[in-house]
This record gives sequence, structure tokens and C-alpha cells, in this order.
Amino acid sequence: MSHEFRPGELISYPYLWAWQQQRGETEGRKQRPVCVVIAIRSASDGNTHLVLLAITTQPPQAGRIALEIPDIERRRAGLGDLKQSWIVIDEYNYDIVEHSWYIAPNQEVLGRFSKSFVMKVAAMFSKARSQSGRVKRFD
Repeated sequence: MSHEFRPGELISYPYLWAWQQQRGETEGRKQRPVCVVIAIRSASDGNTHLVLLAITTQPPQAGRIALEIPDIERRRAGLGDLKQSWIVIDEYNYDIVEHSWYIAPNQEVLGRFSKSFVMKVAAMFSKARSQSGRVKRFD
């Protein structure tokens, strides 16, 4: 693997929403930017475990947990062409890089959020994690 993933990086990924998985779908409908919120390399097998949060231009529905991405963070992360966007906190895709059908070894990074914004996202995710929907993307 040529890229070491870090929290706050954005990559393009075929995110599978929890509601799609509940309908029996197994593939994300389109590539979208996602934020790596957790990246852990396992000491036992060397695999890299990723927790990915979707970024969307759609305002969150009532009852959902999402954080609007400030303009400066959108530009910093390579999303400056989007007028408004949110990072969805209350669900995530879980993937293992070395077993992924969706992440290439030389995956291009679209951009990166600032450390302070990543800390805010991580804190919200940690608080919401017990009620978050996990979508596992590997066999």
C-alpha cells in the first residue's frame, strides 16, 4: 500500500447509505467525497481499518446528526465548488483498505480538513457512535 490514510483526509468512495443497505443494496450508487474519521493499522495483521463519513450537499433531514462544513474547510478539503455541504455523523461505512473492492492502493486524496475541524467531527462522531448506523463494506 502506497498511501497511509489519516483522519481528516477526503477521498472519493462509492458510499453505501444505511437505508440502501436495509433495502438489500450492496453497492453505493455514486462516487462521493467521504471523510476518513478513523484510520487504524492493526498490529496483529497490518490491515488498515477505516471509518468513512459521507459528505453531501443535501441538508440533513430532521432527527439526523450532521455538521455543516464551513466555507474555509470546504476550500481546504478540495470541495470549494460546492456551495453548501454537510458531513453526516450518524452513520458510516467501515472498510479495510487491504480487502476493499473500492479503495485503490494508490488512492488519490481530494483534500484534508484542518485539525481543529477534524477534532470537532471526531468528538461528534464519538458522542453519536452508540446510535450510529454501521455499513460494513467488505466480506
